[in-house]
Amino acid sequence: MSSNINRGEFLGHPKGLFLLFTTELWERFSYYAMRAILVLYLVDQVTTQGGHGLGWSQADALSLYGTFTGLVYITPLIGGWLADNYLGQRKAIYIGGFLMAAGQFLLGTPHAWIPGMETAVFYFGLGVLILGNGLFKPNISTMVGDLYEEGDHRRDGAFTIFYMGINVGAFLSGIVVGNVVAAYGGSFQAGFVCAGIGMLLSLVIQFMFAQKLLGDIGTVPAAKLDKLQQTEVRNEPLTAVERDRIKVIMVLGLFTIVFWAGFEQAGGLMNLFTNNFTDRMLGDWEIPTTYFQSLNAFFIVVFAPVIASLWVRMGANEPNSPVKFALGLILLGIGFIFMMGAVMEMGGDANAKSSMWWLVGAYFFHTMGELCLSPIGLSMVTKLAPLRMASLMMGAWFGFVAIANKVGGFVGSFIGHDGSAEEQLANAMSIFSGIFITAVVSGIILYFMSDKLVDWMHGAEDGHDKNEAQALEQEVAVTADHEGMKH
Repeated sequence: MSSNINRGEFLGHPKGLFLLFTTELWERFSYYAMRAILVLYLVDQVTTQGGHGLGWSQADALSLYGTFTGLVYITPLIGGWLADNYLGQRKAIYIGGFLMAAGQFLLGTPHAWIPGMETAVFYFGLGVLILGNGLFKPNISTMVGDLYEEGDHRRDGAFTIFYMGINVGAFLSGIVVGNVVAAYGGSFQAGFVCAGIGMLLSLVIQFMFAQKLLGDIGTVPAAKLDKLQQTEVRNEPLTAVERDRIKVIMVLGLFTIVFWAGFEQAGGLMNLFTNNFTDRMLGDWEIPTTYFQSLNAFFIVVFAPVIASLWVRMGANEPNSPVKFALGLILLGIGFIFMMGAVMEMGGDANAKSSMWWLVGAYFFHTMGELCLSPIGLSMVTKLAPLRMASLMMGAWFGFVAIANKVGGFVGSFIGHDGSAEEQLANAMSIFSGIFITAVVSGIILYFMSDKLVDWMHGAEDGHDKNEAQALEQEVAVTADHEGMKH
């Protein structure tokens, strides 16, 4: 864009890219720091550790976690619409960032300041966070694309850099917030304040440098032209090819519910299992529970180039997208075999502790599944949806992910309300084995459906024409894809 001419470059890219990289890094740090401690805060008893928690049952905490993460995937549809039609991306980011910081600080309000009002303030803080997320999340990646003229060969590399920022923020969050909570005597409020500070950093950086490095990018609502271009074809009936392609979106959407419902146990049930039933001692040091929330982002950064290179080197033998999707489900199931192994190691004794390496193995296979499945999701929607229905189909896809998160919380809640530790351990075994069976069976079913789905795509399946750089860009985008932040 002309507004970006002569604004300087760094490492061969516009400096504005690194502004957006840093902004998004701190925003993702803020979100994942809060996510790492949310369930732990809810179940922490008010009579322990100075009264830092709300004393909820594990079942209620996991149910709320599912509702919260589900809404996190729905509100960006509204926020994106407001930015496109009224606010512009820049203003939406400012408003959303302010609301997200405010929500974090509300969650971090010490109980002593609000006796009897803890739950009300907590709900209000979560609501503000959800609204802010809806405005902030869908708009940053759009601005990355606007830094480059159409056809600029640097564009794909720019998104690879940007997505790495997301994963770096996610990786740092669990480690930093765990240390902050420990440093303040187990105060989860301190962790929420830490997350709020991260969000403020994101906002201040954007506010200070946006005009200088981005010019007019993101200041004007962008959807009006798109609407004009679509009005002439909006009422045309669907063709047979279009109906088949929509079938593919719907089928993969149902399977994506299975995958993300299992995957999202990471911040819920697996988080509680780590806290309550895992031996986290490394010599004389106990690893904070939240550190394990950083494993997924770490594995993405390390193994995304490996997976991307593997697909390219396979050439014509590279699996088609539905087969990769099926492989992702099976790898998710394998991850839960490790969780089953952790329970079996304890032998039903809740006083025993399982090895932390079971968790590392589970997160590793879950991430390998994500690297197979996640790059396909939104990419398939953009390829298969008729232009005049693109927004509707994207909304439907986000709806599947939102349902998956709520289902994940519901499934995790079967850990039980008031049972003994032994009963909860037995329930965890049932949940882990149930997810394993569901994921593997779903993967096998999808594998045998793959040829038919490819036929229904009518040529849209083009998984074998990427170079290694394009494949890497797709793989490291998995966290962004999961969150609905696709350029």
